Amino acid sequence: MYRYFNANPLDIYTPDCVIRAISCATHKSWDEVYDNLSDLAQLNGTLLDQKDFVDWYLDSKYRRVPYLPEKVKDVASMYKDNIVLCCVNGHICCIKYGIIYDTFDPSERYTLEAWIVQ
Repeated sequence: MYRYFNANPLDIYTPDCVIRAISCATHKSWDEVYDNLSDLAQLNGTLLDQKDFVDWYLDSKYRRVPYLPEKVKDVASMYKDNIVLCCVNGHICCIKYGIIYDTFDPSERYTLEAWIVQ
């Protein structure tokens, strides 16, 4: 199941999926997540939406789940008791207790990596 979610404080659509997904998963504000990631990215000399940086950040905080290529909707079904950050090609979304939260429905996209937040 999918539900629209946009944590952006101005409710605009912008390529901020990393911030939105982490905000949704951690119950932190968009601004707080943005500031934290921005500071860490600056310290590492990179941008906060670079895949290597995002992978490093998520690996340092959460348990990565190894996957065979499965669709996001399948991951949501498998982890109905968890909060999961789910990466697909060029995007990340949040799954909370079997519900996919995002600004669009990524259900049919194939999962590349995922991390259990809770």
